[in-house]
Amino acid sequence: MNYVKDYVFPVKVTRYINPEDTGELTEQVVNINRVAKVVKGGRRFSFTALVVVGDQKGHVGFGHGKAPEVPDAIRKATERAKRNIIRVPSVNGTITHEIIGKYGASRVIMKPASQGTGVIAGGAVRPILELAGIHNILTKSVRSRNPHNIVKATFQALGSLRSTELIASRRGLDIQVLDLPETLKEKGNG
Repeated sequence: MNYVKDYVFPVKVTRYINPEDTGELTEQVVNINRVAKVVKGGRRFSFTALVVVGDQKGHVGFGHGKAPEVPDAIRKATERAKRNIIRVPSVNGTITHEIIGKYGASRVIMKPASQGTGVIAGGAVRPILELAGIHNILTKSVRSRNPHNIVKATFQALGSLRSTELIASRRGLDIQVLDLPETLKEKGNG
């Protein structure tokens, strides 16, 4: 992400990935909710859907859809998720460094884990990480457990991750010189 410096406060600009540039995308519904609009004659019910799509190779996106019927809401959410795909840097099936994602009152803490740990995540965080291709990670959702805010906090954290190549180039080092944990050094960057 780059920062736009024309504003008083820096605004992050996310680089989205073209869905045609990714592999086979699979979708997973995170949340479905019935909502009501009060009108003169009573209540009009509709459904919202929160969907995550990913190729399990480092590309993942999310979308929100609303329609009178559940299948239409899921279809709309899937279309929007395919337009919001981001790249997630990883090393040996885990994230490159520890990070905390924040959105609203929700916080998601993510830590890299060694091989064989698995995805230690709950709620709305697990499907995002599985579809992103992260196999070993420790996470904790704190404060608000609202699935919409948890998903947005998770994506804020994943979008803020830096690849090992970027960190090495900014420090002016070769990637082999970086102080990586032993579990990440064994197989190099992947």
